[in-house]
Amino acid sequence: MSRNDTYLVKTLVENWRREMEAAQLYQLSADAERDPRRKEILVRLAEVERRHAQMWEEKLAGLGVDTGALEVPRVTAPEGDGPQLLARIEAIEQGNGAWYQSLRNVIDDEDILGIIDQIDRDEAQHGDLDALLHSRQAAQRRLDKLWKSERHRQGTSDWLGDAIYGVNDGLGAIFGIIAGVAGYTANTHTVLISGFFGALASTLSMGAGAWLATRSENEVMETAIRQEREEIEQDPAHEVEELALLYQLKGFTPEESQRIAEQIAQDPDAMLKTMVLEEFGIHEANQGNPWKSALFGAVSTFIGGVIPLVPFFFMNGLPAMVAAAVVSILAHFAVGAAKSLITVRSWWASGLEMTLVGVIVGVVSYGLGELAARVFGVAAGG
Repeated sequence: MSRNDTYLVKTLVENWRREMEAAQLYQLSADAERDPRRKEILVRLAEVERRHAQMWEEKLAGLGVDTGALEVPRVTAPEGDGPQLLARIEAIEQGNGAWYQSLRNVIDDEDILGIIDQIDRDEAQHGDLDALLHSRQAAQRRLDKLWKSERHRQGTSDWLGDAIYGVNDGLGAIFGIIAGVAGYTANTHTVLISGFFGALASTLSMGAGAWLATRSENEVMETAIRQEREEIEQDPAHEVEELALLYQLKGFTPEESQRIAEQIAQDPDAMLKTMVLEEFGIHEANQGNPWKSALFGAVSTFIGGVIPLVPFFFMNGLPAMVAAAVVSILAHFAVGAAKSLITVRSWWASGLEMTLVGVIVGVVSYGLGELAARVFGVAAGG
C-alpha cells in the first residue's frame, strides 16, 4: 500500500470513528430522555449517524480493509444533566462539519466526496438540534451560546482595555519618575534604579488593585443575587408583581405581562435569573476573574514601565534622558492610537492626546526635579 493509500485509509477510519462517536452519544441521550417525542427523535438521529458510519465502512472494505478489526470508540456520558450531553453532541457535530469541509480541499475521490455530500444533506435535513427538540433547555442553550458570543467580544474589549490602561499607567508613572529624578541628579545609575523599582512598585500595585476591584465587583453582584433570592422566597407575589410591571415598561399589556411573570415564576431558578437581570442588569456571565484581571493589569503595567528605562541600559547622562523622552513620547502616541480599538475616536486624535499628556507629565516632573535640586542643594552629579 502506497503512502497516499495509507493516508486515505487513516482518513476514512477517522471519518468512521467520528460518526460512531456521534451515534453513541445520540443513543446515550435517547436512553436518558423521558419525553417520548424527544426520545424518538434522538433514536432516529442515532440511526442516521450509524448509517453514515456504515457508508465509510463500506468504502474501507472496498479498499481491502478488514472492517471487523475496527475498534469502536468508547463513549461515556458527561457528568451533569441532559442539556450538557446535547451540548457535547452539538459541539461534535460542528467539529465533524468543519472536518468534512477540510477534506474537500485535499481529496478528489468522487465516491468520498459523494458520501460527504450525502452526510451534509442529512445534517441539513435534521437541522439545528435545538429547533428539532424544541424545549426550554434548548432555548436556554441557544441563549447561552449567544451570550457566550457576546461575552467573547465584550471580554476581548475588556482585557484589551485593561492592557492599554496598564501600559499607559506604567508608562506615564515611570516616565514621570525618571524625568523627575533626572532633573534632580545627573547620575544615570540613580535614575535607572529609581525607575526600575518604581516599575516594580507600580506593577504590584496595579495587580493588587485589579484583583481587589474585580473581586469586589463579584461580591457586590453575589450580594444582590442573594438578596433577590431571599425576597423571592419571602414574598413571591410581590416579586411577580414587580416583574410584571417591568414587562409593562417594555411595552407588553398588563395581561401579557402578568401571564409572562407568572409563567417565569413557576421555575424558581428562572425567576431569580430574570429578576436580577431585569432589576440590576446582572447576568452570571458578568462576573470577572480576579486573577485574570490581576495578571493583565500587572504584566501590562510592567511592560509600560520598562519602556522609558530601555535607553538607560545602553546610554548615560543627557543622551540617555533625551532618548528616554523620545521613546516615551512615541510610546504614548502608540498607546493612545491603540485606544481607538476600543473607542470611537480616531487613532491619530487619541494618539496626539496621549502624547500631549506624556509631554506635560515629563516636563512638569523634570521641572520639579530641578526645583528639588535647588531647594535641597544637591549637585548635578548627584
